[in-house]
Amino acid sequence: MSITTVTELLSPAGSLKNMRYAFAYGADAVYAGQPRYSLRVRNNEFDHDNLAIGIQEAHELGKKFYVVVNIQPHNSKLKNFIRDLEPVVAMQPDALIMSDPGLIMLVREHFPHMDIHLSVQANAVNWATVKFWKMMGLTRVILSRELSIEEIAEIKQQVPDMEIEVFVHGALCMAYSGRCMLSGYMNKRDANQGACTNACRWEYKVLDAKEDETGDVIPVKNLDSGCCSKDADAAHLQAQHQFNEPVLLQRNEEEMFAAEEDEHGTYFMNSKDLRAVQHVERLTKIGVHSLKIEGRTKSYFYCARTAQIYRKAIDDALAGKSFDPSLMTQLEGLANRGYTEGFLRRHVHSEYQNYENGSSSF
Repeated sequence: MSITTVTELLSPAGSLKNMRYAFAYGADAVYAGQPRYSLRVRNNEFDHDNLAIGIQEAHELGKKFYVVVNIQPHNSKLKNFIRDLEPVVAMQPDALIMSDPGLIMLVREHFPHMDIHLSVQANAVNWATVKFWKMMGLTRVILSRELSIEEIAEIKQQVPDMEIEVFVHGALCMAYSGRCMLSGYMNKRDANQGACTNACRWEYKVLDAKEDETGDVIPVKNLDSGCCSKDADAAHLQAQHQFNEPVLLQRNEEEMFAAEEDEHGTYFMNSKDLRAVQHVERLTKIGVHSLKIEGRTKSYFYCARTAQIYRKAIDDALAGKSFDPSLMTQLEGLANRGYTEGFLRRHVHSEYQNYENGSSSF
């Protein structure tokens, strides 16, 4: 199969510095957004002024700049949406990345010539969905991360004139393409409004619990009068459960799964990071228009290094060269939670999750 599509390398930009490094090391385009509307409240330097500077610099380099507007808004955020977006559209970004059908409708009504890319948050997982959004006037669909290479190929075959974008590197969410309620439930910070606290990365411990006289569920240790100090708590827990022994977490009478706990806890919701550099050649042959790197909260070094490595992989594929395995080794030099190919290829369950810890390592 020959390569007929010129594949774009799309890098994250949480700051102007990150954007500049990504472009310097080979990115064709970057994506960024203002905190209020782009699911990145933390570590996001793109206020109105920086957004204008970023778009101008990108265009001067012959590069592209996509503005992310992919929140799931409540009514309160609709009131000033068009007013806030009007000056952004005037900056002439190359496209808006959006997920909410209502916001897409408003943009189509007020800015009919603005290109719109469907965000991964919209969970496009089949060709009929992609065809629907093409009929709605969108120019690109960012496919859900939960698809295999074969499914991506079928989508492109069924809707050949729609641009397809696929994530190839970065953090993975344990929820379906990022639609998660954990952060909102645990500490009232809504991930779907850009305030995710990464509750899936925290350490959790399994404790016996009981209902108190008011009906609240509390740990058993709080009911024991002799367990009132830190040392006593530790001794009590040690007596209940020996660390490094498996714990069965039961869903119902037939379904159980094991979790191993040590003194730091257990990380049973912590996904490994996506690394699909070895699949770049096949994705380019399928006709994927854009290969995307996750990481708007990452460092400028991460943006530079990932752009450099994936640039080489794309260029090698376009030149007909075989894949260079050393690229995988080079990516080990970046902070990561362990790597996986995600859903691009079928794996056993242990290859998707990192049960040992919730932090990145080198």
